[in-house]
Amino acid sequence: MGKRGDAEMYVIIVGAGDIGTPLIDIATRSGNEVVVIERDEQRASRITSEYDCLVLNTDATTKGALIDAGADRADALISTTNQDATNIMVCLLATELELPGVVSVVHNPDHMGIFEWIGVNTIENPQRLIAEYLYRAVKRPTIVDYMRVGEHAEVFEIDVGSDAPIADKTLQEAGDSGLLGDDILIVAIDREGEGEPITPRGNTRIDTSDRLTVYSGSGATPEITDVFGHYEDHAASNFSTATELISNSFTNV
Repeated sequence: MGKRGDAEMYVIIVGAGDIGTPLIDIATRSGNEVVVIERDEQRASRITSEYDCLVLNTDATTKGALIDAGADRADALISTTNQDATNIMVCLLATELELPGVVSVVHNPDHMGIFEWIGVNTIENPQRLIAEYLYRAVKRPTIVDYMRVGEHAEVFEIDVGSDAPIADKTLQEAGDSGLLGDDILIVAIDREGEGEPITPRGNTRIDTSDRLTVYSGSGATPEITDVFGHYEDHAASNFSTATELISNSFTNV
C-alpha cells in the first residue's frame, strides 16, 4: 500500500460483503489508501489476498477498532454491513471521532431518519434500487432513464413521439396551452445532428424524435408522458401493485 502522500484519499470501509467488496475494488484501483474492517475471518482473509489494502479482522462497533484503522487521519468512512443497527453504531462512533466524511448503506427506509439525525450521508440498499429500476422499466417503458428527487419529483429522459401534442411547439406555446405545468421543466434537448445538448429557452421548438431531459415535480405519470406522445404508459400503469411487492421483497435484504 502506497504512502499517504501518494494516495487520493484515506478511506475506511466497514464490511466486505456484496456491497463492500466492489467498493474496495473501486477504491483501491483508484489509488486510495484503504483500510477494511471485517469481523468475518474468511471474508477478511479473502480481501487480504485479493486487494492492496490493510484489513482488520475485528468488530467495527468499538471505538478502538476505528482508532486502530486510522480514524484520526481518515478522509472518509463508509459502512456497508447488512445490518442497519451495526451501520448506525459505526456511524455514531465515526462522528464522535470527528471523521470528515461518513457514509452508510441503509437497508430499511424506515431507518433513514436515524441516519439523517446522526448527520450521515446515506445510500439506499443498491439491491432495492435495482428492483425499483427494473419495475420502472415495466411500469414506464417509455422512460429512457430517470432519477428520483425527493419523495415525488423525478428527472427523466424521454423521446418525443411522432404524434406528441408538444411536437412542433415552442416551450412558450406548450406552457400557454397547458401542456407543460408549472412543475414541469425541459432541462435539455438531445437532437440528432446537434453536437451538444441544447439548453432550451422559451422560443425553442420541440421536434419529433428529440430526446428530452425533463424535471417533473409529480414524477413521470402517464398524464405527463402523454404530452410527449407515449400513451402506452396508461396500460403499463396497471402493474402499480407490483411496486409494493418488489419493495417488500428487498426490505430485509
